[in-house]
Amino acid sequence: MAATLKLEIVTPDAIVYSKDVQMVTLPAIEGQIGILPRHVPVLTRLVPGEIIVRTNEEKEFLAIGEGLVEITGERVAIVTDMAVAAKDIDEARAEEARQRAAARLRDKISDEEVATVNASLARSLAQLRVKRRHRGA
Repeated sequence: MAATLKLEIVTPDAIVYSKDVQMVTLPAIEGQIGILPRHVPVLTRLVPGEIIVRTNEEKEFLAIGEGLVEITGERVAIVTDMAVAAKDIDEARAEEARQRAAARLRDKISDEEVATVNASLARSLAQLRVKRRHRGA
């Protein structure tokens, strides 16, 4: 049997993903990181984008929000504000969220609201990019 890692993705709502995988590619603050079994330990921040999970010759794609990732040789643990499988993304809803956030940024809002709206915009853009790249998924 090939070496595997335990991938766990947790959001405020639920454990979104928990499986043994062969490889994970994720969007870290430093850029894309590819993780294989026996990876050196790393703790870093995630940025909104796409996670690619490789299991038994299959690939799964997820849109991910901001968060933290802890990598050990046997485990990848992700805590994030959003994680959605490409097949579960509602493109119309994500586009509506993007438009609402963009419109809200044109309004006169406080600095705290700007940060919140920018985070919402980043999450919706991540979902749209993943869904449009993997329409058949």
